[in-house]
Amino acid sequence: MKNIVILIAVLLISIFNIDAQKINTDESIVNFKAGKMKIRSVKGTFAGMKGNIAFDKDNIKESSFNVCIDAASVTTKSEKRDKHLRTEDFFFVEKYPTICIQSTKIINKGDGYILMGNLTIRNVTNSVAIPFSFKDNTFIGEFSLNRFDYEVGKEIGTFLVSEDIDIEIICKIK
Repeated sequence: MKNIVILIAVLLISIFNIDAQKINTDESIVNFKAGKMKIRSVKGTFAGMKGNIAFDKDNIKESSFNVCIDAASVTTKSEKRDKHLRTEDFFFVEKYPTICIQSTKIINKGDGYILMGNLTIRNVTNSVAIPFSFKDNTFIGEFSLNRFDYEVGKEIGTFLVSEDIDIEIICKIK
């Protein structure tokens, strides 16, 4: 009897389980662009992407993403600015070391997909919709967010740094 229960469990898992893909941390990155002083923009990156991805284009309903990046990895080609971004004024990496996205639903949208999920920055979670493509073992998603929705740099205002930030996620899997 015990063997039959185990066999049924294994069969159910194999039917409903999607193999998890491993993130290639060295080649995955999050790029961002923020307006600066309403004149130019600052570009930067985050690295250290880790988490769980179970994606099957033939079984979107069972696909999921639970991925985090290292908030302290923020770089903008200015050491002084990078140090400031890591402080309580912005990402407060000492208290909030990761920025995470967890999908609630994946939608097939013609030649691409939309990740519906919860994005958490500084322990503030908001719902997001991230359009993305998947080709050659690479997910590429682009969206914009309002940094004030996550209490990032709220005290700084919008003169020095724009309120809306453009995000590009490039996640390569092995």
